[in-house]
Amino acid sequence: MKTAFLFSGQGAQYVGMGKELYQQEKSVKETFEEASDFLGFSMEELCFEENDQLNETKYTQPAILTVSTAFLRVLKEKGFQADVVAGLSLGEYTALVASGALVFSDAVQLVHQRGQFMSEAAPTGSGKMVAVMNTDAEVIEACCREASALGIVSPANYNTPQQIVIGGEVAAVEKAEELLQAAGTKRMIPLNVSGPFHTALLEPASKRLNKVLQTISFKEMELPVISNTTAKIMPQAEIVSLLTKQVMSPVRFSDSVITLKELGVTQLVEIGPGKTLTGFIKKIDRSLATSRVEDAKTLAETIDFLTE
Repeated sequence: MKTAFLFSGQGAQYVGMGKELYQQEKSVKETFEEASDFLGFSMEELCFEENDQLNETKYTQPAILTVSTAFLRVLKEKGFQADVVAGLSLGEYTALVASGALVFSDAVQLVHQRGQFMSEAAPTGSGKMVAVMNTDAEVIEACCREASALGIVSPANYNTPQQIVIGGEVAAVEKAEELLQAAGTKRMIPLNVSGPFHTALLEPASKRLNKVLQTISFKEMELPVISNTTAKIMPQAEIVSLLTKQVMSPVRFSDSVITLKELGVTQLVEIGPGKTLTGFIKKIDRSLATSRVEDAKTLAETIDFLTE
């Protein structure tokens, strides 16, 4: 029986995330303190106290990475290890930490910069993202291609077979919505996100991120990481190129889960705030067993789940 650890992406953040385990587990507290030292601001205040910064991309990303890494460390201390890891967008960086390829100090500073590059390339309100429900990928892709005469629009997240998110410039996305409606799509949900990430609008961020990635020393992976961009195992030699592409390429989460199953994974643990990925997995393949770690209750449940 193989186990995959999956790591939360941006959008899962909330005030108070990690607080309960921070108070109970020494390694969680230490992880928060490390992050504060590396970044020069208080991770505890950012995550636990009401503030306007937690939803700003450049703060959201290191906050989620810190919480997810802290929970991962608790599981490892208790003797649990994955056979393979993956993450949703930002979560791919925590997956690389879990694989041993990226040290936490580099990861938390890297995603702080990544968040800044992303928000500067696509400032809040510069574009639009819409979840398209119950529509074939081919239909969505064709409508985006036609609408792209008006600007950038493309699929950004293949979350589940029933939910694909499109994103890009407002006029082009709205044209794609019209075309999808005409093609029979009944339900589309505009998303309250800070920018149209994982589209060509992020090319400036991708270029800036590449320069920083070139300066990082990636160690040999001890566990396979499934790439968001290819939905296949990430080759060691392609870490920098795939992370460079990932910021402006669609996230293939649904295909990644299928790849995990093909690798023999039967149980998956979502590590980090929220339960978005667990929800997606249930819609992708109900035969896969899931658990998650977000607080003391879910940690205890996951320990039972992994020891059964």
